[in-house]
This record gives sequence, C-alpha cells and structure tokens, in this order.
Amino acid sequence: MTTDTPARLLTLLSLLQTPREWPGGELAQRLGVSRRTVRRDIDRLRELGYPVQATLGAEGGYRLVAGKAMPPLVLDDEEAVAIAVGLRAGAGHALEGVEEASVRALAKLEQVLPGRLRHRVSTLQAATTPLTSGDGANIAPETLTVMASTVAGHERLRFAYRAADGTESRRLTEPYRLVSTGRRWYLVAYDLDRADWRTFRVDRVSEPFATGARFAPRELPTGDAAEYLRRSMHRHQESYALDVTFAAPADVVAPQLPPWLGTPEPQDEHSCRLGATVGDAKEWMAVRLLLLGHDFTVHGPEELVDCVRELGARMSRAAGGAAAAATGPPSAASLGPEAATGPPSATGCAAEAATGPASATGGAAEPGTGPA
Repeated sequence: MTTDTPARLLTLLSLLQTPREWPGGELAQRLGVSRRTVRRDIDRLRELGYPVQATLGAEGGYRLVAGKAMPPLVLDDEEAVAIAVGLRAGAGHALEGVEEASVRALAKLEQVLPGRLRHRVSTLQAATTPLTSGDGANIAPETLTVMASTVAGHERLRFAYRAADGTESRRLTEPYRLVSTGRRWYLVAYDLDRADWRTFRVDRVSEPFATGARFAPRELPTGDAAEYLRRSMHRHQESYALDVTFAAPADVVAPQLPPWLGTPEPQDEHSCRLGATVGDAKEWMAVRLLLLGHDFTVHGPEELVDCVRELGARMSRAAGGAAAAATGPPSAASLGPEAATGPPSATGCAAEAATGPASATGGAAEPGTGPA
C-alpha cells in the first residue's frame, strides 16, 4: 500500500494523464488504497488546479480534462527524452513563432533532467542530422539553454566571442534577453568590460559559462529588446523606407512577417499596406516579399522597385516567357500572375539575391556590438 501521500498523488496524476476513463475501483487497486482515499486524493488534485472530471454510473470514472490553465505534467523517462530532443531541435534551428518559448521550455526541462536521461538526449541528437534550409546558423542547444537560464535567473554570463572580422575576445555580461529574427539568435546584454549595451550573434558565441553572480537588471535604453536589436541593426547598415501593398488581407499577411518588419495596415478586405524602415539588402528583400506567396506592389524605394522588376524578368526568362515582358518602366513594381516584368533596370540586382544575405537581416556588419 502507498502510504506516502505526495508520492501517491504523483502516481495518481501520472495515471490520469493517460487519456482514458479511470474507474475508482481500478485506481484504488493500482494505488493500493481504498476508494474513499482515491476520492480524497482526487479532491486534493482539484485544489492544486488539476481539472479532474468525474462521470457517474456503471461505466463512469475519473478523467483529466483541459482546464483554463496549463497544470504541471508528470513525464516518464521516454516522454522526457522525446520532449527534450524536440525542444533542442526547435531551439537550435529557430522554428518561426516558437523560438523563445522553445528555449525557455528547454532550459526548464534540462534543469531537472537526470544525468542518465541527459546523456540519452545528447546521444540521440548526436546520431541525427536535421535537413534545414541552409539560410540560418545552427546553434548548439546547450549554448541557448545556458544563456536562457542566466537571463531568467539574472546571472552574469561569461563567454568567448568571435566578431564579424574574426577578432576573438572574452566577454563578461549581464544578459537581458534572447531575441530571434527567425534566421538567427541574438543576445542583448550589458557588457561590463565596455560599460555599455551590446548585441551578440549567438552563433558566434562559444564556451558560455554561468558565473553564479547575481545582478539587478538594468533598464534597457529602448525598453524593448526586439526594438533595441532593430535599431542596432539599422545603425550599422544603410536603411531605407519600405512601402509595399499586398493583395491579401492584413490578418493573413501579418503572421508571415518577422516582428522587426512591423504590422501591415488594412487597405480593404482584400489588401493591406506595409511601411517600415529596414536595413535588408534590397535584393534579399525582393526575394523575401516574393516568398510570402501573395501578389504585391512595391511603391518604394526606387532601387527596390528596380530589384523587383529585374527579379520578375529573370523569373520570366527562366520560365521561357521573356518575350512577354512588358516594356517601359512603371513607377512601382509588381509581382503576381499579371505582373509586368519589364527589362532589367540600369541599377540592376545581384544574381546572388536568391541565396540571401550573410547576416540575420541583410548582410551588414555585426549589429550593435560596437568596437571590440
């Protein structure tokens, strides 16, 4: 008989997390207690926030159902390993939309993961290779989890850093936030040796070490880590005003855009317009807009209009339709089923546009790091 109430509650919870109806008699037999004790334990779980539903009748029993809040879960070894491997894959390859949540969840799980299970996770990950798009930098999940834990615990972080020019240095920082651009991870932190805020590309970080020294978080100049990163990028690259209309509703386009591009404004039920100050290479921006999968019209800047026009002409030639290209340069460039491609402009666009930039958002120098 299980006499340890906390242990019995955990066992009961693990049984209820199996999606089925559990008769009271079967639970009592599994736990080695009376039906009355089972009812008391069910009440205790409800008090702790677990929504346990009881069904009356001969076929009735107990079932754990969805509640208003996410309660703690009890995982067996296999489930813990499976979740850890999945989170490591998501964190290391920046799954769009869940990047930061993946890192936070992974940090929490690995903090309590027994050594024998952590070894199994590492072994499994080392034996597998994900097929990625190749347009972002892969990062060791251990690097992200160490950083995430120091951010959450307000703990000073020391690491080796390689700048864009190859210069290597040691940094002692007060980590503030991890930010994902969808293709790369950045750490926004206060650099103690340089007495200033800095952003660091996480794929250039090695040997991260949590020092154990706590600190009181400083106030970020912009108040928002994503905005700070965006401004840092713009300071280090030639920015321009993007103006584009999409032939799709705003609520369809918005989820497809990275946060740093902002939110499109509805024009009507079937179109929306986006205005943003960006620093992406114009060749890459033309490709990025095309890959959203909607017809669009670029109103400015003129250099981006030229890039879109040439991209359309190149795609038309690739499809054997160059002869159908419209003549005369329009004031704005469009791409879609009826898009007029026109001839390549004098300014031109690099043939490498489809490969994307070297950095997170446009191939510029390391954003926000300042002098080494």
